[in-house]
Amino acid sequence: MSDAAAPRMRAAVLSGPGQLRLEEVARPEPGPGQVRLRLEGCGVCASNLTPWAGPEWMQFPTQPGDLGHEGWGVVDAVGEGVEGLAPGDRVAALSFRSYAEYDLAEADAVVRLPDSLAGQPFPGEPLGCAMNIFRRSGIEAGQTVAIVGIGFLGAILCRLATDAGARVIAVSRRPFSLEVARQFGAAETIPMEDHNGIIACVKELTEGRFCDVVIEAVGKQWPLDLAAELCKERGRLIVAGYHQDGPRQVNMWLWNWRGLDVINAHERDPKVYLAGIRDAVEAVASGRLDPSPLYTHRFPLDRLGEALDATRDRPDGFLKALVTVR
Repeated sequence: MSDAAAPRMRAAVLSGPGQLRLEEVARPEPGPGQVRLRLEGCGVCASNLTPWAGPEWMQFPTQPGDLGHEGWGVVDAVGEGVEGLAPGDRVAALSFRSYAEYDLAEADAVVRLPDSLAGQPFPGEPLGCAMNIFRRSGIEAGQTVAIVGIGFLGAILCRLATDAGARVIAVSRRPFSLEVARQFGAAETIPMEDHNGIIACVKELTEGRFCDVVIEAVGKQWPLDLAAELCKERGRLIVAGYHQDGPRQVNMWLWNWRGLDVINAHERDPKVYLAGIRDAVEAVASGRLDPSPLYTHRFPLDRLGEALDATRDRPDGFLKALVTVR
């Protein structure tokens, strides 16, 4: 079948900095070991914002559907050699062109969603990321944990750490996000306004000991500096923020003096990503974790540009944008 005669789909194409259009393109066909997803939606990741801004290294136009990597939907076709998955299975997937009506995924990069999650959005990649960061953090009952930056990720980590028996101190810029932190279990909240004031507050709350674990979940220089200051001697600093806008400087004197363990919580092994998504499926399906209040903004595919702008500008009440396809 010629490309012109192939079934079509709509897909988003970034045509320039801050510019986006929908195109009708050929619907992809799964190759050996692949499945095709009829997408229901895709989460919008903050990592999309640098390409959206159009840095010098970015090449336009993008491939149809590019940058979307938080998709979920229904398997509607399987390639040769695929076992254990069939058309009709509802899944979350690690795929990379999910700002579209259909996407392809390797069969071993797909996690089936149980019937109990029917009708619920499930952006698997960020949910799995949160589970993996929590695992890497090594949080235990009785510890004091500071989380610097309460967005989608920070809120989930508040819930996971609290449920593990830790006392959580949430630090964030927006009053709305601090209220969300309280709803997700934070025992204390501190506005992210004054550097020295935050340090003094945490020192008082911990009777001078500071925190066993501090998770930096912003991805900027100042929150990283602040997070190190909130760690106790022999504490653990978890870098969960995505630092994509340039090099960072660190206070190595402080890190050395306090003997900090510093953990980059970003995974790169697809098998570990999948394990995190499976953990997230179990947590949500069992009721241990309810991320639904965090999906604050929804946009149809043809308004993806607005979703990206909202992710960048973070209007009041914003935590996570979803692009819905159906």
